[in-house]
Formats: sequence, C-alpha cells, structure tokens
Amino acid sequence: MKILVTGKKIRLTEGINGYIDKKFSKLEKLLSEDTELRVTVSANKKEKQKVEVTLDNINGHIVRAEDVQEDLYSAIDVVCDKLNRQIVKYKHKFKSRASGNDTIRFENFNQLLEEEIEAVPEDSELVFERRKKFDIRPMSPEEAVLQMNLLGHDFFLFKDQDTFEVCLVYRRGDGGYGLIEQA
Repeated sequence: MKILVTGKKIRLTEGINGYIDKKFSKLEKLLSEDTELRVTVSANKKEKQKVEVTLDNINGHIVRAEDVQEDLYSAIDVVCDKLNRQIVKYKHKFKSRASGNDTIRFENFNQLLEEEIEAVPEDSELVFERRKKFDIRPMSPEEAVLQMNLLGHDFFLFKDQDTFEVCLVYRRGDGGYGLIEQA
C-alpha cells in the first residue's frame, strides 16, 4: 500500500508524517499492495485541522473519509477509524457482488464526483471553482447508492444498466434515497 501525504496551509513535520504512516499502515492487512491511499491535511483560520483520505482501487471503487478537529492527531485517529469501518463494511459486499456481476467497472474512475460552487453575487458572472470529468458506467441503482456512500457524497450520477439512460441517486433529508431518471 502506498501512502501519499500532502499538506494544504500547513507544514508537515516528520512527526505528523510518521503518525499518519503508523496509523494507516494498519490497514495494509485489509488492502492489496497496489492500493494508493491519499491523505490531505489542511488547516484553516479557525484553528481547525481537517484530514481527508481517498483510497483508490478497492475492487475498482473509491472510498473517502474526512474529519475536522481542533487537534490534528485526533482528526487522523477519527479518519483512520472511519476508513477501517468502511473497508470492513463494504469488503463483504464487494466480494458477493463481484462474482458474476460485470456492472462494477471503475478501473478508469480516477476522479471524485464533486463540484464545489461558491455563492456568487447576482451581478457578477458565474464562476466554477472546480470541474471534474469521469466516465459514467452502467450499473444498477443499488450499486450507484453503494458508490455514493463510499465517496461520502449526497448524490451520484450513473447510467442505468438496463435502459442505458442517465440517472441520479441522491440522499434525502429524511435519510432515505431518491432516484431521478431521464425522461
């Protein structure tokens, strides 16, 4: 397993890097050698520390976890625990779905589905702060919900495996899920 650590608005010391390596190396027993773990540590003006972890190639899926704490080491601990729980939870689902199911194909899915748009005053032009592109793969709505949960997002765009129409699943305010199908 490769652990890539980057810092935003924070200087990463040997102590921080060592702690991150120590905590996340415990996940090696659950992951294959070619798995890449990207850890991003950032700080903001309110003295909060944010740790984001993206794990690629878990049976072709992407798994994300993040946490914000006042103490950086606490945030690392929480994110590591979240990631461990997600891996254990979904490992069985991946194994059972992988046999005889060809719809989970994300080998080229290297970017996360996320657009962050900052509120812009009405009199100025709309500015997109981030753009991302990804391949829309055929899958069932259940698999789309699984992928959405792995990414930690509230929505996920996919192509229906039966109709090949573009669809969107989303998390509702009451905790349920919604499906928007192309007309």
